[in-house]
Parts: sequence; C-alpha cells; structure tokens
Amino acid sequence: MSMDPSLAQLHHQIVRGLVETGSCPTNEMLAHSLRMPREEVESRLRLLADIHGVVLHPYASVPWIVHPFSLVPTLNWVQGQGRGWWAPCIWCALGISVVVGGRTEVHTRLGAEAEPIRISVKDGVPSSQRDAVVHFAIPPAAAWRNVHEHCSLVLPFRSESEIDDWCSRHSLPRGEAVPLPQVADLARKWYGQHAAPDWHKWTVAEAAQIFHSVGLRSAFWNLGDENREF
Repeated sequence: MSMDPSLAQLHHQIVRGLVETGSCPTNEMLAHSLRMPREEVESRLRLLADIHGVVLHPYASVPWIVHPFSLVPTLNWVQGQGRGWWAPCIWCALGISVVVGGRTEVHTRLGAEAEPIRISVKDGVPSSQRDAVVHFAIPPAAAWRNVHEHCSLVLPFRSESEIDDWCSRHSLPRGEAVPLPQVADLARKWYGQHAAPDWHKWTVAEAAQIFHSVGLRSAFWNLGDENREF
C-alpha cells in the first residue's frame, strides 16, 4: 500500500529525535526541521494518527506514543547509548533495543507487580532472562480498540503457571504466552526498519506475514486479510 511520503518524513523526524536525544521533538522543532508551518505539522500528525503511526493526546495534536516509544512514564525503561526511553510494553521495549542498536538494558517488572526484572540486550537479542515468557492478553486484531489497554497487558512472567495465577487473581483474560526470545525475534522484524526515512505502516497482510515468520500461527494471531494499515 502506498503512503503519503510526507507522513513517512514526519515519522522519521520524530523517531530520529527520540533515538538521538531521548525525547520527542516538539511540534515547533518539527516545523523548523521540515520547513513548514506548525499548523501543517499538526495536520499531518492527525493523518499519521489515523493510520496508527502515532498516538496523539486526546486533547491536542501532540504525540503521546510513537511505538515502540512512550513519551510519558511507564513501567518499562530501556537504557543504552547514554540515554533512556520509556516503552508501552515489553514487546516495544525490545523494539526500542532494535531501533537504537548496540547494548541496552530493559528494566521492567514481572506481571507489572513488585518483582523487578532486567533484560540485557544486544542489537535486539536478549542475553539474559531467556527463560521468561511474555503474556499477550488481548489478540492483536483487537489491539487498536484500546491500544493503551493492549500494551499494558503485554507483560513478562517467569512461567505459564504464573500467568494462569495472575489472570485468576486480577480477573484478566488469559491470552497467549510467547517465549521471550521469540518476542525479541518479533520485535526485530516488526521494528527493524522503523527508523528508516522510507518507513511505512504495516498493512494487515504484512503484519500477518511477520507474525507467521516468527512462528506465531495460532488463531490468536489471526488479523484477517484486509488491505489496510495495522
């Protein structure tokens, strides 16, 4: 699917700023670097949000989430290259490790509860906590009904039995457990070109192919076959 090149350019400027400085460029900074009025930047941000390229604040045309980056604090912190970034979920945290490259440390908590966990990563490949599993509570096909809820429920655990207990205690849906190395493989393929100037939002067909290529082939990962951005 073809995409407006100006949206790819805007996305690139945002992601590049996040990688290089650890924070999102302001709309004024984007207007300066793209040589356009701020009102035009905000119009294009809304178009980018329409295809799920960014998530805007509900009250302003200002980025809130630029997957895999969160622009507000979360329980997932990625540190490396002398900087650090928040991530909406553990999948995104591994995605940040891919985008920034080199050695990073992912700091999070098991089941978003009390026990901290630290994952050492090099170029997107974890070298510690490789026995951990990641629980996806909500099927990806439903992710954009409430992307904040979806991301908040993509969490690491020690084992599938701990997931069962956690879901029971919190009355939350039991989805699918995926080994951490497999989620890292997904992050590398999903976010590998995320900082490229010619970035485009995955279509449903492309997203489905990525899931399939890393072995996520159950009905839980079924997205349908519509030719739209995922």
